[in-house]
Amino acid sequence: MIAWKRAALLGFASWLIPFVISFFVFPLKRTNAPLFETLMTLIVLVTAGALFQLYFRRRALSVHEALLVGLLWLAVNLVMDYPMFAYGPMKMRVWAYYSEIGLGYLTYPAFGFWASRLARRGGT
Repeated sequence: MIAWKRAALLGFASWLIPFVISFFVFPLKRTNAPLFETLMTLIVLVTAGALFQLYFRRRALSVHEALLVGLLWLAVNLVMDYPMFAYGPMKMRVWAYYSEIGLGYLTYPAFGFWASRLARRGGT
């Protein structure tokens, strides 16, 4: 059974942590855009690993639950981004947003699913 409060709070953290870090690495976007994109992908991936570890601390690991929590975090990230990228200072067209940022959030359900499957197998 999903711990909804924990999942929602960690979902917010899954958005906030990369968002805050992005301010420090954003100057790279102008000088070396591929490096910026790579760093942001790694930041999201490391954030996913750390937050899934927190979510499943003292909980039985479930592949189904990990996938659902990852999908929730995907939704939280898209909802939190929407005001800034639809209306705010970083306004972008929908296609540009999804191709540059939004699809990257698929990392959360993908990581949750595959890491939990690997952990359930015992790493063999």
